[in-house]
Amino acid sequence: MTETSLPPLLLVGCGKMGGAMLAGWLERGLDEAVVVEPHAAAVAGFAGRVTRVPDPASIPAGFRPGAVVLAIKPQEAAATLPAFARLAGPETVFLSIMAGRAIGGMRAALGGEAAVIRAMPNTPAAVRQGFTVACPGPGVTAAQRALADRLLGAIGEVAWVEEEGLIDPVTAVSGGGPAYVFLLAELLEKAAVEQGLPADLARRMARATVAGSGALLAASAESSAQLRINVTSPKGTTERALAVLMAPEAWPAALSRAIAAATERSRELAG
Repeated sequence: MTETSLPPLLLVGCGKMGGAMLAGWLERGLDEAVVVEPHAAAVAGFAGRVTRVPDPASIPAGFRPGAVVLAIKPQEAAATLPAFARLAGPETVFLSIMAGRAIGGMRAALGGEAAVIRAMPNTPAAVRQGFTVACPGPGVTAAQRALADRLLGAIGEVAWVEEEGLIDPVTAVSGGGPAYVFLLAELLEKAAVEQGLPADLARRMARATVAGSGALLAASAESSAQLRINVTSPKGTTERALAVLMAPEAWPAALSRAIAAATERSRELAG
């Protein structure tokens, strides 16, 4: 195996995020993967390229993955993780994308000595435009961290933090962020219809405006605040709208409360 090639991988769960990650790895030249997924339909799009097994007991004898990627629902962790404890060892890193599951709890479920990396990607991973923040647990080697960086890099940009508690606000901002942006598009569409625009035009306009603004933001070296100012002509229509949206009781306070609520929920999930 070269420094840039991917070792055999074990993916536990092939939902939307797990499937997006698997597609990204295959694009990067992944040769061997076993997917633990009880629902065959979830893996149908990867037929002939991966091996699906319905449960941990069906993993082929002798299969030693370089990484085990945990992409199941957080509430399934306690019942599911102990079945993979036999794979814990110096050659295998566990990469979890389960929201709220703490590294300590996962290590305990896996036998206590497992190398675990906790990560939080977001749904633009489906178009390889995701943003993931990861945190290494005790015993994770430089090589394991580099492997995780390559795996996560297959679906977008990657950043690392050393303090696990920071993953909770990351979950609130980045993990949930696409939902907030989609809500903006939804509300723009609704408001356009309320002002008399045809529904089909309102939808096209709202989606294109949000998507185009995101592309401009990604391409620009200017801050988001400056880009907002650039659009806002003095005494114009945008300034009038922003006076409503930026009132103390409106967007600034509401979004701060929303992120605080989501951060707290992430902490609650950790138990």
